[in-house]
Amino acid sequence: MRRLTLATAGLLMLLSGATRAADLGVDLPMTAPGFDWTGFYAGAQAGYGWGRSDITGDDGGPFSFRPDLDGGFVGGHIAGLWQFDQAVLGAEAELNYASINGTTDAGPGNSFGTDVKWFGSVNAKAGYAMDRFLIYGIGGVAFAGIETSQAAGAAFAQTHTSTGWTLGAGVDYAFSNNVVVGAQYRYYDFGKEHFDTPDAFSDRDQDVKLQTLGVNFSYKF
Repeated sequence: MRRLTLATAGLLMLLSGATRAADLGVDLPMTAPGFDWTGFYAGAQAGYGWGRSDITGDDGGPFSFRPDLDGGFVGGHIAGLWQFDQAVLGAEAELNYASINGTTDAGPGNSFGTDVKWFGSVNAKAGYAMDRFLIYGIGGVAFAGIETSQAAGAAFAQTHTSTGWTLGAGVDYAFSNNVVVGAQYRYYDFGKEHFDTPDAFSDRDQDVKLQTLGVNFSYKF
């Protein structure tokens, strides 16, 4: 968040300076010498995710369980970036297939489980370019298909679409004028989702938070 704020403030200063220069009839380059990050991108990403699910309920007596989650993901993304001197602003959308899950024992023959089946986000992106390196912050609206399950009595599994937010940071490197590789860390908070179960005594709220580390490959058009 601090990087995003600094990048935005820097962009405003650059635009203000460019306006004053234009008033004086001075032509200024819009991008720094070297690689130009302005363009549209499409690519793929893969990585590892881990987190925790808080499952709580109070019908028929209060209960609380916290399965630890972990697993892999793979997906795709599209993005558009615009460079102003060394400041880079843009937008990015991603969608991932995931197998990030976990269970916790709730007694003999009983367990509570959570499974993140897919997740994605739509984001704003702001960074600082150093020729072929780009260091950036990213954040926006996140969503996921998350299952809750129980293996006891009237065993069941239900999946709802949850909506929340995400923040992260990463670094990209341009191998060529069209090929970009990088690494990224993200934090996702998918919020609390209510599940009505076949057994009313098991009705629950499920709150899932996730962290990911991934690598990405992008093609610049």
